Amino acid sequence: MTEQGVRWTAEQVLALAPDAASHRAGSRLGAAGPWSGTGSGQGAVWGLCKGSGSRPYQTVVDLAGAAGPAYKCSCPSRKFPCKHALGLLLLWAADDGAVPGRAQPPDWAGQWLAGRRGRAEAGRTRAGGGAAAGPADPEAARRRAERRAERVTAGATELEQRLADLLRTGLAAAEQAGYGMWDEMAARMVDAQAPGLAARVRELASIPASGAGWPARLLEECALLHLLDQGWLRRDELPDPLAATVRSRLGLPAAPDGPPERDRWLVLAQYDVVEPKLTTRRIWLHGAATGETRLVLSYGAAGRAPELSLPVGLALEAELTAYPGAGRTRAALGERFDAPAPAAFRPPGVTTEDAAARYGEALRDDPWLESVPVTLDRVVPIPDGDRWQLADAATDTALPLSRTARSRPGLWRLVALSGGAPVTVFGECGHRGFTPLTAWPEGTGEAVPLC
Repeated sequence: MTEQGVRWTAEQVLALAPDAASHRAGSRLGAAGPWSGTGSGQGAVWGLCKGSGSRPYQTVVDLAGAAGPAYKCSCPSRKFPCKHALGLLLLWAADDGAVPGRAQPPDWAGQWLAGRRGRAEAGRTRAGGGAAAGPADPEAARRRAERRAERVTAGATELEQRLADLLRTGLAAAEQAGYGMWDEMAARMVDAQAPGLAARVRELASIPASGAGWPARLLEECALLHLLDQGWLRRDELPDPLAATVRSRLGLPAAPDGPPERDRWLVLAQYDVVEPKLTTRRIWLHGAATGETRLVLSYGAAGRAPELSLPVGLALEAELTAYPGAGRTRAALGERFDAPAPAAFRPPGVTTEDAAARYGEALRDDPWLESVPVTLDRVVPIPDGDRWQLADAATDTALPLSRTARSRPGLWRLVALSGGAPVTVFGECGHRGFTPLTAWPEGTGEAVPLC
């Protein structure tokens, strides 16, 4: 349980904000003025916040939830966490006596906590007894898998023909065709139940309008798409890990299959990728004992935040199980043995040269890999014309920042944190450059989220 003596930092709280507006509004409510009846204990924080109505909003946060913090507020907001939950956590994190420790929450908070934890325990009981209900029909599952494989093969074969036609007529045709050609091709891949192919086809649509040098970039992406097609069509000739990677890149479902790794996992970074119909939350974890860095994904329907939320800089004792595939970076979060709590350790860093080499080595196992997780040790953000790069303080090498990084406000947070001095930075290193996600100042500074 997260109790009175173990508090989060303001940065860890604000990392939970679902958007910039909630970040600003929650920050304004992180003072004692509008709050009354506050308290903490039994892994929870609660309080009453004065709003525009006659009755204050009842806000409670369960810090010991199995999927990360959970929130309940009587306000009409549909955001999770809402600004009141963020303000309450900021008040609690300040540790200035405004949120005292108490043995029991009030009835309105205790009833919600008891109901939520009771449902979670019942769910674990059902999961533990799931085998008694009898296994699913393996023959029916095999037939469904075969039918889907046939559809994917038909889609990959058709896509190969379309790519051949494009190269035969010349890439200039892609610039003239606009988005329509690619949208229709992507729809065909959706019909073939190959969402991974559909997503890559949609990405091709924007390349002709991406500026100078677009033909070379389009040709590179078409080559990777062709390689993925051929990987599927010749999957029986591939080593098992590479075949699993091909299935994953095509978007075919897979279950975690590795042995569970129990460790104390540090939350390195958390950020959302928002698409029209889906929000994907990417959470990077680093094991204190194993030294492994793992990616946990959580999903939410359009307009709703994913359920799993782990504040950056905290650590939790838990089991992770890797998914199949070369590299095996992605993992599923299994049983958790405690709630997230502040951690004193951080991942070991490498030089910028080692980071680039690590990405190159990873491409041998997964040619479609966009980036790898890397912690850079003692780097300084410096401008390079109209771009930025991270210069290694110990060598004469540097990594350029990606376009995504340059468009985020976190870049200026990183520059301010550094102040010209070396910092430790965790992020994603790939062919588009380095995207910083979290930074630590020299010494024993707290983790600062940059996304």
